[in-house]
Amino acid sequence: MIIPRLALRNLLGARIRTWLNVAVLSLSFVAIIIFQGFYRGLDEQGSKFKIESEYGGGQYWQQDYDAFDPLTLPDAHAKVPEALERLIQDGRAAAILVVQGTLYPNGRVMPVLIKGIDPGQKILTLPSFFLTLNGANVPALIGSRMAKSSGLRIGDTITLRWRETGGSFNALDLEITQVMNTTNPGIDNGQVWLPLEKLRSMTRMEGEANLVVLAKGVNEFPRIPGWTYKGLDTLLKDLKSMVQAKTVGGNILYTFLLLLAMLAIFDTQVLSIFKRRKEIGTLMALGMTRGAVIRLFTLEGALHGVLAALAGAAYGMPLAVFLMKKGWAMPQGTDSYGFALGNNLFPAYSAGLVIGTTVLVLTVTTIVSYLPTRKISKLKPTDALRGRIS
Repeated sequence: MIIPRLALRNLLGARIRTWLNVAVLSLSFVAIIIFQGFYRGLDEQGSKFKIESEYGGGQYWQQDYDAFDPLTLPDAHAKVPEALERLIQDGRAAAILVVQGTLYPNGRVMPVLIKGIDPGQKILTLPSFFLTLNGANVPALIGSRMAKSSGLRIGDTITLRWRETGGSFNALDLEITQVMNTTNPGIDNGQVWLPLEKLRSMTRMEGEANLVVLAKGVNEFPRIPGWTYKGLDTLLKDLKSMVQAKTVGGNILYTFLLLLAMLAIFDTQVLSIFKRRKEIGTLMALGMTRGAVIRLFTLEGALHGVLAALAGAAYGMPLAVFLMKKGWAMPQGTDSYGFALGNNLFPAYSAGLVIGTTVLVLTVTTIVSYLPTRKISKLKPTDALRGRIS
């Protein structure tokens, strides 16, 4: 107990030098935890929105379908297999038909993806119930981004042209029955949603689809000829890759912050040993072993990490709670990257993140504190009392 008390007394006696080191190190603590929380929140929040509104519990794609290549659409549709049709009838899946088309809003030409979905489906949070046929015109659902780019509003009538399976073109009028406000641009940008059966009859693709979305909780994924199962790991790959890239960039910043803090502690230890060489000689002359002196100075340096953790908790916890409630406002245009982030990004913290960061910083601090003390192992008490350290 003598060494810890002596180390703490010496550390607090350094005053401004100690608190400057603690301030820099606590900043590293808080920065790592706060920003890692945002990266975790980006992953969890984006995945949640995508799963609920677009991916469900996974998808079956027609073997020629490629969500990132519209040129595959003319040949990427087929009859829904019996196994998937049973899931649809049981309310455990929803079929989606995708066709290329052209809108003519306000005298302009706008290429779009026409997507058909059952108005009564409950698999996705898409408000498809607005697609119920109840008038002369075909009901259409668009997103707020699509409405902004096209200038369309609820109640507007717009002409849609598409190409049928035989190769001939056809057109009719749509009525915008709802503009949905969704955080997922993947079901919004450049897309028009129609009733599935109506789109099938328009394109002469009765009973066909490009993909089938499974409900969450469906655990059987049989091999179906002509169809490929895409799990959430595959569908969320782009989001995961983006978060991973951001995390790597953040780790570089954390490394620089830690290096600055460790450099300050290292210099402090070197200066402390140089200025206190007579004290070291006195302690050794009074019977303290070299190992005990090394432990004393190492503990003094390591205590910087403990004080930094306490200081970081004092101002970091209120900041983290505030960010969890209010979130971080995302700049306009963020959704143009295609990720479902919403207007605010909320961080996600865990005990593992906090404990892991604390252990990492304390370990590195202890190692850096020990390195300058190795000179003490070769120091003679008589030389130290004379103020000499070779």
